[in-house]
Amino acid sequence: MGNKHKKKKSHLPFRLNVLFFAIFLLFSGLVLQLGVVQILYGADAQDEIDKTTNQTTKVPVPRGKMYDKYGNVVVDNEPMYSITYTPMKSPSQQLHLSIAKKLAGMIQMDTGDITVRDKKDYWILTQESPYKDRLTKEEQTYTDEEAQAEEPRPYELLLERIDINKDLNFSDQEKEIIAIKRELDRAYSLTPHVIKNEDVSQEEYAVVAEHLNELPGINVTTDWKRKYPYGDSLRDFLGSITTDGLPKDELDYYLSRNYSRNDRVGSSGIEKRYEMVLKGQKKQIQYTTDRNGNLVNEKVVQEGNRGQDLVLNVDMELQKLMDESIRKHLKAAKQKFPIENKYMKEAMAVALDPDTGEVMAISGQTWDEEDKEFYDSGIRAVNAPVLPGSAVKGGTMLAGYDYGVINYGEQIYDNPIKLKGTPSKSSYQNLGFVSDIEALKKSSNVYMYHVGMRIGGDPSYQPNEKLTFYPERFQVFRNYYSQFGLGVKTGLDIPSETEGSGQQSDNFLGGNIMDLAIGQYDTYTTMQLAQYVSTIANDGYRVQPQIVSEIREPTTERNQLGPVVQSNNTNVLNRVTMDQKYINRVQEGFREVFTNGGTAHTYFEDTDYEAAGKTGTAQASYWEPMRDGEGQVIEYKERKLENLTLVGYAPYDDPEIAFAIVVPYTGIVNGQYQTNKKIGRDLLDGYFKLKQARKEKESVNDITEEKMQANDTLTTTENEN
Repeated sequence: MGNKHKKKKSHLPFRLNVLFFAIFLLFSGLVLQLGVVQILYGADAQDEIDKTTNQTTKVPVPRGKMYDKYGNVVVDNEPMYSITYTPMKSPSQQLHLSIAKKLAGMIQMDTGDITVRDKKDYWILTQESPYKDRLTKEEQTYTDEEAQAEEPRPYELLLERIDINKDLNFSDQEKEIIAIKRELDRAYSLTPHVIKNEDVSQEEYAVVAEHLNELPGINVTTDWKRKYPYGDSLRDFLGSITTDGLPKDELDYYLSRNYSRNDRVGSSGIEKRYEMVLKGQKKQIQYTTDRNGNLVNEKVVQEGNRGQDLVLNVDMELQKLMDESIRKHLKAAKQKFPIENKYMKEAMAVALDPDTGEVMAISGQTWDEEDKEFYDSGIRAVNAPVLPGSAVKGGTMLAGYDYGVINYGEQIYDNPIKLKGTPSKSSYQNLGFVSDIEALKKSSNVYMYHVGMRIGGDPSYQPNEKLTFYPERFQVFRNYYSQFGLGVKTGLDIPSETEGSGQQSDNFLGGNIMDLAIGQYDTYTTMQLAQYVSTIANDGYRVQPQIVSEIREPTTERNQLGPVVQSNNTNVLNRVTMDQKYINRVQEGFREVFTNGGTAHTYFEDTDYEAAGKTGTAQASYWEPMRDGEGQVIEYKERKLENLTLVGYAPYDDPEIAFAIVVPYTGIVNGQYQTNKKIGRDLLDGYFKLKQARKEKESVNDITEEKMQANDTLTTTENEN
């Protein structure tokens, strides 16, 4: 009767609704999260995206100049073209290779410095699969962590497998690429590094400048190098600057003072001693890079200033005269006695102002037998001690006075001294009775031997007796010498003065103190001898010698001096302990040496000025190396030679210049060429001639200025009328 079947209800819509609702909730949560990120952290996220790095680089500026006492430029800066490379962070080797190949087609590069390692690195970069070709599969898998200690890394293995003779035969063009890449690899991040600055032609400069957009990090600019208007004169003391950045042994020192690794710094002489003054204030550039290391901006945050200038005490005209005189007389002595003077090859000289310690001139010249020419060796005047001979007898006499072992005007009989068991000691001839003055004038060894024996502990010499001697008295004698600057550092303002005192063995014997008294035991430098005679000339005041007089601000005016920043004033180191009457006595003896029949009178008695001083001749042994047919030293043969010395000052009554001259290893021969005295005469004559010429020039300038002022006054009066 019409059974109606009930229709079954579907659950699909319900399930879809649940699914849609779940998806709705998920999307809602996602939208909510995005909103939170956008609202709360959006700025931080954008900053991270736009993140940049600022780094400041300091660019070196030209160094300060140096002037002599009269304003003549001694060290200058010469501008020159320069090609530099400033890398971004971590540039690839392939990038450097690409840049090098392009640059090699634009510039000529010196290839003399490239090494075998540079060539090997280049070979590896230019091969398609060097590891596959030269290493086994097992060798290619070695890593630092996995390889055993005795197994080299793949790169090290590959370097060993490269055949120097077969693989590294590169063309000249390829060698230039290697040389350029070598410089690119040496550059530090965001720090300009010089690729080439020597002999960069205008054409090279222009071509590189035109293609800078193809050479990332490359720039063309102007650089500088040191220029020396007086050539090699004084070069040892002016010093040098590094060419390859900071010296490795002083790297930490300079880095802690904000230097860059490729900065040029003073490596010797005045350049090193006054580095902090000469270096100047660097130009500072701020580089901005994005998170990928790409440069997005650069700006100058501080303009640089070149270094401060130095004014030296040196008179370069007198310096040149000293250099030329040494060369002239060394050459003449070798020509006159070529066999006897075979081993004589150098001479040193120093001139000081005894009142102030100003170094007026300082020179050393050495003959190069192979090149047949002289070269500057001035630094030996402060670091090469030699036996001085009788030049030190003024100090010996003053030590004897002060220690109370000789009296003012005391006479001693000069004849050979014979001690028990030792050879006799004598002067160059028996002089008979000599006073203290005559002992200096005639250079009596015997008189000084008595002073030495008495200081050593033997008050009265008796022939053929054993000398009474107290070893501690040796130091007493040396202490007297040190008051004058002998055997100690003089305080010269450069870093190269010798630390050593030149003292010989401390195994003291009685005869040694006698040798010390005549300058035949301890050795001294030419600078020490100059300070010694300056102290006597300066009434016993020992003054520190100084090469640099002033530090001045740099100026933009060519070769003009700026305001004074600092002056190096006179520094008295000590006053000797001797009474003034004894110093006067030695001064009188020194005057007799030069003017009244003394050992130097034939060279100085006819001068327009009155000079004083002391000559010296020391017996010296030169040990000549004897070589076999292959050039190997098999023994040393002793040659008996002499050192010639001369110390002095002038004018006698008011000293303006004091000097010391040392000529080592001259031959022993009658009528010997007196190189020391000839150089001394040239030096004093030259000084007083220069002084007179400058005085006359100053007088002419004064007259000219007066005339100009008079003309100005006349013109003003006429205009008013």
